[in-house]
Amino acid sequence: MNMRYKKVVVGGTFDRLHLGHKALLRKAFEVGKYVYIGLTSDEMIKNKPYAEKILPYEIRLRDLIKFFEVNGYRNYRIIKINNAIGFADKLKSLEAIVVSEETYKGALIVNKAREEKGLKPLAIVKIGIVKSRLGCKISSSLIRAGLIDPFGNPKR
Repeated sequence: MNMRYKKVVVGGTFDRLHLGHKALLRKAFEVGKYVYIGLTSDEMIKNKPYAEKILPYEIRLRDLIKFFEVNGYRNYRIIKINNAIGFADKLKSLEAIVVSEETYKGALIVNKAREEKGLKPLAIVKIGIVKSRLGCKISSSLIRAGLIDPFGNPKR
């Protein structure tokens, strides 16, 4: 393990845990000794594509915990968030944020919020997009639309 930071943060809806989510979470545990996961509340997801098909918070929480258990991840804390910044502008001890290419702008917003509160900006650890067999990125929206499965395979 190549841990560079004591405390890192990662956030998302984590609906229908797919290969992209898993790559993001694995990277967070690879670079951080302790991982804080911001999990979006049901209120926060109402305007997402196919919002009515997003699994409820409790199921998404259960799926995350199951993924962590299967992979032997123990040093984490899941916190419900109600906005894009969540708790990242309150925890002084955070050192890094793990994002995908797609969510990189969110990390910049988090760092701006931290700086406005007099906190150090977070180092940004970015992973590449995980592509489906169709050539586009694996996303929960495409899974909810019934176009691909969580492994990026086309559904027929």
